[in-house]
Amino acid sequence: MKILITGASGLVGGALVEHLNKAGHNVGQLLRKQGNGTSPYWNIEKGEVDLGAFGEPDAIVHLAGENIAQGRWNDVKKQRILSSRVNSTRLVVDFISKMRIKPKVLISASAIGFYGNRAADVVDEQDNHGHDFVSEVAVKWEAASLPATEHGVRVVNIRTGMVLSPKGGALGKMLLPFKLGLGGLIGSGQQYISWISIIDMNRAIEFLLGHQSANGPVNLVSPNPVTNAQYTKALGSALKRPTIIPMPAFMARLAFGEMADELLLSSTRVMPSQLNKMAFNFEHETIDSALAAVL
Repeated sequence: MKILITGASGLVGGALVEHLNKAGHNVGQLLRKQGNGTSPYWNIEKGEVDLGAFGEPDAIVHLAGENIAQGRWNDVKKQRILSSRVNSTRLVVDFISKMRIKPKVLISASAIGFYGNRAADVVDEQDNHGHDFVSEVAVKWEAASLPATEHGVRVVNIRTGMVLSPKGGALGKMLLPFKLGLGGLIGSGQQYISWISIIDMNRAIEFLLGHQSANGPVNLVSPNPVTNAQYTKALGSALKRPTIIPMPAFMARLAFGEMADELLLSSTRVMPSQLNKMAFNFEHETIDSALAAVL
């Protein structure tokens, strides 16, 4: 399959490019740097897309967007988080509308932040969105992708949980303090974390590319979410380090501001109901097996 990927320089995108190449697919990376007309290029601000010699793809995986966990949130940062996702998605869809041969499928990134803070309630793709900032972003992000269906393109919105990879993301940032024995509970420790290993993330995206019945929102999470306390214990065990230094909620808010409440202290217990219905086989269903694999 000929697959075009945006956001290929990010944690998930970079791993996906490697995975799909190994699987024998023809992968193109839509980059901001022009390659003399040979490689795919785009400029979101100018509304430009040029696929160069790569040509028209069978599928597009759209993962581009401002890093939500990098830097303290303020009005400017929050606007970049929102606009980078919505504007880039609109550009992808607009480009699709002008293509002579349309891709068969557009897989467009989203996040389980769609559901908002749900405490211990179990949610899946049938549940409504939350009402905080991250929920608002996810709602508008997904809405920007839907006009592609008017051009006969199958659209899948992957609502991704915490992606476990030592190369970045939440786990990447936690490794050093945990290795130094400085890890511990965040807040009460009772908030739920819905996670997926980077290995299953790659496998699930490839699965959805080829699964013709996959449409709309699909949660990319393990079937076994854990509390922050369970995650902390599992990571400490995997690294053979104590986890006795907590970060109380007030300290998290002092350090991270609004982001603490929506990313660190928020609780989202999500089930991968659509993947289960499609009989996707997770390699890592438990947090212990996932951490053992990626570490």
